[in-house]
Amino acid sequence: MEKRMLGKTGMEVSILGFGGAEIGFEGASRENVERLLMAALDEGLNIIDTAECYMGSEELIGKAVAHRRDDFFLFTKAGHGEDYTIPAWTYDEITASIDRSLKRLKVDHVDLVQLHSCEADILKKGDVIRALKDAKAKGKTRFIGYSGDHTDAAFAIATGEFDTLQTSVSIADQESISLTIPKAVEKGMGVIAKRPIANAAWRYKQKPDNFYYEDYWMRLGELKYDFINGDPERSVEVALKFTLSVPGVHTAIVGTKKPGRWKENARLLSSGLLSKSRFEKIRQRWEQVAQSDWRGQV
Repeated sequence: MEKRMLGKTGMEVSILGFGGAEIGFEGASRENVERLLMAALDEGLNIIDTAECYMGSEELIGKAVAHRRDDFFLFTKAGHGEDYTIPAWTYDEITASIDRSLKRLKVDHVDLVQLHSCEADILKKGDVIRALKDAKAKGKTRFIGYSGDHTDAAFAIATGEFDTLQTSVSIADQESISLTIPKAVEKGMGVIAKRPIANAAWRYKQKPDNFYYEDYWMRLGELKYDFINGDPERSVEVALKFTLSVPGVHTAIVGTKKPGRWKENARLLSSGLLSKSRFEKIRQRWEQVAQSDWRGQV
């Protein structure tokens, strides 16, 4: 699998990474997670991205692959207390969150700790950034990053404090392509794409009863791309290739709890990325249709 250098971090990462949200929120079994991750690592995936707030995700990952720690880069996120629904943005809360993550993941350090959708007003106070920098100084993490979107992400980039940006970018979420990603590239930051296939929201014939999918479903209904109503595999292929064709994007984090899905996605990329004309056609459609409130989605 193709690898790219993740900005100034020097980490050479696979263009596909594993996202741990689904296995936590959808209650994947330990056996499934172990089978999924072991197979993905064997095939060349070398990023596992999770967060304390993804319910049992960190514990599942720790139990499944902590013994293969040298085979992958491990990313997590902080900004929530032990009750994952409640934001927690003090210095002590961030520090405690990182310590809990290390314990759950069964490691003494991670490669990247990211602030999870932290608002600019909180960043300005400085405590959360100081907590990350102190964690780095103590060897709990090698690098620090920001995960988020819109003007909060733009402010985080402008601080110059972060090594990476994780942000939403997909066929249904293109604000970052002009607003934040070029700025991150100028700073030498690694760029991690989240929600890179827009949750495949086009699969639903009717409006999904899930806020996590709803906005993308509505946007795609207006965008009317010619590739999303035919072969489902082809739709995923074009969507994923679009995200990885965005200048500055180094890797795309895809979540799944199905052991065979990661290998299928890797196979879709084996023929290369989108042609310049195909990429520009999707961009032009976005620019024609996108509304001013189509912001990056958390």
